[in-house]
Amino acid sequence: MINSLPDDVVRTVLLFLEDLGTPMALGVHIRVRNQLWEEISEMTLDPRNYLDDKAFVLDASAVSFLKKLQQLPTKTDRRGNAIEKWREGEVSCFRANERLCRYLPENRLFDDRCDAISSFLDEIRKTILSWLGPRPDELALGRFGPGATYTDRGGKTTVPDKMSAVPVMTRGAIWFLPQWLGTQWGATSAQHHGEINYVPGNRFTTVPKTAKTDRAIASEPSINVFYQLALGRQIRHRLRKAGWDLDRAQDIHRQVACESSVTREFATLDLSNASDTVAYNLVKLLLPRDWFDQLEALRSPKTLIEGKWVVLEKFSSMGNGFTFELETLIFAAICSVSSRKLGFAGQLGSDVFVFGDDIIVKTMVAHPLKSALEFLGFELNDEKSFFDDSPFRESCGGDFFNGKPVRPYFLKDLPNGPSDYIAFANGLRALLNRIALTGCSVAKRAWFSILDCIPTRVRSCRGPQDLGDVVIHDDERYWTYRWRGDIRYLRVFRPHRHRVIRYEGFRPDVVLACATYGCGNRRGGVIPRDGVLSFKVGWGAYS
Repeated sequence: MINSLPDDVVRTVLLFLEDLGTPMALGVHIRVRNQLWEEISEMTLDPRNYLDDKAFVLDASAVSFLKKLQQLPTKTDRRGNAIEKWREGEVSCFRANERLCRYLPENRLFDDRCDAISSFLDEIRKTILSWLGPRPDELALGRFGPGATYTDRGGKTTVPDKMSAVPVMTRGAIWFLPQWLGTQWGATSAQHHGEINYVPGNRFTTVPKTAKTDRAIASEPSINVFYQLALGRQIRHRLRKAGWDLDRAQDIHRQVACESSVTREFATLDLSNASDTVAYNLVKLLLPRDWFDQLEALRSPKTLIEGKWVVLEKFSSMGNGFTFELETLIFAAICSVSSRKLGFAGQLGSDVFVFGDDIIVKTMVAHPLKSALEFLGFELNDEKSFFDDSPFRESCGGDFFNGKPVRPYFLKDLPNGPSDYIAFANGLRALLNRIALTGCSVAKRAWFSILDCIPTRVRSCRGPQDLGDVVIHDDERYWTYRWRGDIRYLRVFRPHRHRVIRYEGFRPDVVLACATYGCGNRRGGVIPRDGVLSFKVGWGAYS
């Protein structure tokens, strides 16, 4: 493991911390100079301790800058921490399953059932039924995701790669086999080899999260996830009909959080390890029978972790194609019923807003809701939940203090090449603009330091934020452009060459199947994730 960071990154960080000029920034500065990376990764900040948005945004910017850097040279076992968190989730689900077991319909004769809890669960069940309807569509249209599956991993996760591999499924999903054989993928597989591998469940893996820990996810069997994604899409569609559009939810969350940081009308809540703490019995209790049967058939009952198969207490993991929509549905119903019990409408998009484990409810609902969530097996993340008189609210990547955006910048990966440095410069500039909205003035020495790492010709690619990271965001007077008629073309640094997985390497029936799914057709192939090979300076239209 390296003991330090690249000189250009360290220089930029030190300049930025010097320009912030707060005692907190000085403390981080000293730690960077002395390479105290462990201490930097452990530093935290509580907005409840601040009365002033200016002071908070400066300190938060200092503490957070390197918190999520994957190459931060700490000795922390990030994968080990993720495994430990995963196991804690299983313990929590076990306890929730034991607690909820007596409320299952088949156990109605238990004499230690609490009538108030039974009534509460019944209301949640009825709410979910009113949103979803009694059953999903008869024939769910499966679809491919962009990521790895149980057996498809590494660089072979494109659709033709998945169609060419031996399909994998759990035995519980066998009811979907006739339907799958009727798809172009199933027909192609049957014509070629006719094999299907059965596995007990999914495969544990991790993805980067912070400098302290990775995020635990699971790679699902290919046929399972094909239909999991379809059921997730159906849940999303039913929620939209109920008045809550998940495709627009993040923007709405940020707007409500911003307004509530001034009015204190709404609380913003965040759950710890939410996806890994949705207990099996909770889903069985709350979902309509036909929905539960299909979800259960497609879930993975076991996880392969550290070389051993573990029977799951949770219902599904991140990586499962319906986990996000399912947890949104359950949390939304719990919040809706809790709100109604306190005299509010409990209407999605009106006084209840849920996006995954990001929850917004009326401030008066927060404490009773916290108790309900804890009984059902969930733990509120106190560091990221705000339901007091604090002027801070946080939801869906938006941090607001008295109505001002105060989200810090997180350097997540070391820059490697001009395109990465452009993204680095743009992220820092956006932060400086947010700081300016609070009335603070911070010098741009760090921003110019990043630009020094970009070749001169690429550095001339300046433009508006609308164009993303193909330009360096800057004032209009610094843009390089030309007019062609009424259209203005800006100089941009755009992808030039892509790695193409050509169809020549696949069977004709696989190519035909890919065409039916609408993928590929770029110079006779498909572009994999992270398939950009090179960039070039060119011209892009901007009206």
